[in-house]
Amino acid sequence: MSQPTSLVKRLLLGRPFRSDRLSETLLPKRIALPVFASDAMSSVAYAPGEILATLSTAGLATYALSPWVGVAVVVVLLTVVASYRQNVHAYPSGGGDYEVATTNLGDRYGLVVASALMVDYVLTVAVSVASGIQNIASALPFLQGREVITSVVVVVLLTAMNLRGLRESGIAFAIPTYAFMVAILGMVLFGLFRIFALGDHVQTASANFKLVGSQSFIGIAFVFLLLRSFSSGCAALTGVEAISNGVPAFQKPKSKNAATTLLMLGLLAVAMMLGTLALAQLTGLKYVDHVSQLLGAPAGYVQKTVMAQLAEAVFSGFPVGFYIVTAVTALILVLAANTAFNGFPVLGSILAQDRYLPRQLHTRGDRLAFSNGILFLAVFAIVLLVAFKADPSALIHLYIVGVFVSFTLSQMGMVRHWTRHLKTERDKAVRRRMYRSRVINSFGFLMTGSVLVVVLITKFGEGAWIAIAAMVVIYVLMLGIRRHYDSVARELAAEEQRPVLPSRNHAIVLLSKLHQPSVRALAYARATRPDTLNAVTVNVDDADTRALQAEWEKRDIPIPLVVVDSPYREITQPILQYVKGIRRESPRDVITVFIPEYVVGHWWENLLHNQSALRLKGRLLFEPGIMVTSVPWQLHSSERANLDRRDRIVAGVRRGLVTGPAGGRPKADKAGSGQKSDESGQ
Repeated sequence: MSQPTSLVKRLLLGRPFRSDRLSETLLPKRIALPVFASDAMSSVAYAPGEILATLSTAGLATYALSPWVGVAVVVVLLTVVASYRQNVHAYPSGGGDYEVATTNLGDRYGLVVASALMVDYVLTVAVSVASGIQNIASALPFLQGREVITSVVVVVLLTAMNLRGLRESGIAFAIPTYAFMVAILGMVLFGLFRIFALGDHVQTASANFKLVGSQSFIGIAFVFLLLRSFSSGCAALTGVEAISNGVPAFQKPKSKNAATTLLMLGLLAVAMMLGTLALAQLTGLKYVDHVSQLLGAPAGYVQKTVMAQLAEAVFSGFPVGFYIVTAVTALILVLAANTAFNGFPVLGSILAQDRYLPRQLHTRGDRLAFSNGILFLAVFAIVLLVAFKADPSALIHLYIVGVFVSFTLSQMGMVRHWTRHLKTERDKAVRRRMYRSRVINSFGFLMTGSVLVVVLITKFGEGAWIAIAAMVVIYVLMLGIRRHYDSVARELAAEEQRPVLPSRNHAIVLLSKLHQPSVRALAYARATRPDTLNAVTVNVDDADTRALQAEWEKRDIPIPLVVVDSPYREITQPILQYVKGIRRESPRDVITVFIPEYVVGHWWENLLHNQSALRLKGRLLFEPGIMVTSVPWQLHSSERANLDRRDRIVAGVRRGLVTGPAGGRPKADKAGSGQKSDESGQ
């Protein structure tokens, strides 16, 4: 470690991993389930509430339809799960929906899916964190009014945990996710047991209020209301696609483990979703868009979430149960963002490899995680949280458009995939499996396509248009990035004929006075053995220029000194004109410009030095046929800074802050490897 910042980085993120340790970071099913399923699981915490709140606008009579709306959502969920089990077997490389659409429908469809998934991942982080903080704020009043800053802090903490590596973050998130599953399923089973086995009269506090619809719905308007409720409940499907995008993170056999995890996710989500809606119906729970719809509610009544109301009713004689359910629900909502932190970086890496995103997103960091992708996701999620004031109600309407775009195009691609393979496959048993898979994906395409149409119709005016606009912007941006990379590749492609060497090399040393940095630059320039060598200075002060010429003659330096006049006391433009003049005379020649520069030890010293050198380099780099060489001169402050830095690191090692793999001092070969990784890693 060469800097204090590196020491802090190691304390926060841990020691870097060697590339050959990638297999050690792969996930078994018991860890992969909470890593990739937390988003889908968390949907159970708010999807029933979205269904009930939407139905509440028509009054109490429509509440009887909530279980049927839930059943419709569950049918779509099981269809998507079954369809994606085909995906993970057919495309185990981790491209997920993007790879399926690109391979079977074409690059443009793949980019549509990629832009939809990227928007969905960013919204997953924003919605999950905002919802979790809202739940926590209802239990901790001092957070009310501070939701934005709290949400930003949570995103930063999640980012730091994911930068430590996939396996470590998965282990950290496994316990809360499993606790949520046990708490919700336990609440549902215990509530049903009290009602049917013990005959207890279990009711929520809101059951005593009278619900009044905000408006009347008949005919087509009523059907539209049911569709709105259905589309709101389909938020429960978000996160299902994450497993197909994260297949490379599973232990071998990857496809089989991913498919098994996907099935477990579907069954658990269905059980919790239907159980919650059934229990809400049996306990008379009321959850509305506006508290004014509840007649009989006391003044200042604050509506609790669906999970909080159910837990309060089911565990009426056991308040600890209520607090456990409330706590794990808030926690899972926050941790649901972790699904996006695992899916987005992998997708970004694949897109970067295909030259649709910056190359930096393709490389792994010190801990073998896609660090740049994680940071990219965190920044955009924070922007959304700040822009929408961490209000989940404002963000939720943007949420599910992107995921159903990817669902629909992915299923269409899988239908084409099976159709193409059926044309060449001759084995009857294999053909039967392919026919079965095509039927599943065809049904999935019809279901997800229908839901997409419903979502677009019911959610467009409520904010879905923002997500669509973001998808369009990202799509156009990725096309632009690909065109740029393709253009650069064509421009840099090696030609078959041997490269033409320059005729001559003209060396120029820029200087303002004759001191040690200038002498070093002159000596280095002579050592390169150029064809011609000149020292060049700009005359911005006659007295200084005459003094330099006198000193030059006094030392009898065997290099011509060229003085370039500058009547307006400007340095950069005269140098450019001088260099361009040489280029015009000999277009096939190369000009090498040597610039002495100070190496300083403190950031503020950069403000006092090297400004002219930076301006010159910035202009000369754009001129063809000109090479710019910096000749450094280390000031004493840089030497002292290096010594101080070295002393602090040695002291840190002695205090045990920097340890080797076994807790002691690093061995010589390990330390060398660690230092190299630190300097060249993310």
